[in-house]
Amino acid sequence: MTALGAVFRPQLAPERLRDVARVAEEAGLEELWLWEDCFLEGGISTAAAALAWTERLRVGVGLLPVPLRNVAVTAMEAATLHRMFPGRAILGVGHGVQDWMGQVGARAESPVTLLREYLLALRALLRGERVTTEGRYVRLDDVALDWPPAQGAEVLAGVTGPRSLGLAGEAADGTILTSVNTPDDVRRARLLIDEGRAAAGRTEPHKVVMYLLAATGPGAAERLRAEQLAEGLEPGPDLGVAGDADTVAKAVRRLAEAGADTVVLQPTGDEPDPEGFVRFAAQQVRPLVD
Repeated sequence: MTALGAVFRPQLAPERLRDVARVAEEAGLEELWLWEDCFLEGGISTAAAALAWTERLRVGVGLLPVPLRNVAVTAMEAATLHRMFPGRAILGVGHGVQDWMGQVGARAESPVTLLREYLLALRALLRGERVTTEGRYVRLDDVALDWPPAQGAEVLAGVTGPRSLGLAGEAADGTILTSVNTPDDVRRARLLIDEGRAAAGRTEPHKVVMYLLAATGPGAAERLRAEQLAEGLEPGPDLGVAGDADTVAKAVRRLAEAGADTVVLQPTGDEPDPEGFVRFAAQQVRPLVD
């Protein structure tokens, strides 16, 4: 069964989050996803608030840029969320936008090396292990969490390139794919992820989360096209969807058939009704997906 979510974009003021989260829960949406884009809103702080304001909604952060965060701090924050809200927090990490990382003096010479070291250390800490490692970027000396998650805590990797997709299969529990991927791109990503899994001898399930740029209501097609052009994309039939619930659901199903386990509807940055968008996803699109 394909899970369905929606994004609360950080272009919205933080004080809008409570209403959107509560509407998402009341409407029966499965997942609400948040972004830690520079320099808008913090991923952990918004996730904690959204989880506290709701009772059943799963809240994802896709993603936390690893150059900005010491891995021990990320582990502490992730473990705290998992213990306070069991089974409801979903955390992804990734390289971050390199220009933004450069702005804050955190750009890594080898982002793939950093992410590999980070994933291995973070997952070990969340398993309750005591970790000592002396990597190129990640250095820990006899570090263990006093309050590790009581249950397992998945760590997803938000990645794009072939090497990073292989690394996600090798060292993460799932992968987050951006909205610039077509169904064929999802199939290719699955192959690269599976190559990484095979190389590491991993056989457990590997979840793929896929963002889908979506617009509905008056002016939907125009808003979608404007956002694609602003992102430097050539508008095409598989790089986003505009239309009614049936049209959006068909696009979701195409991604699910290509290998996405969760599809997260990503509104345009100028979405005029964020609460209405999550209600549309939950009440109109969800029943048509499976």
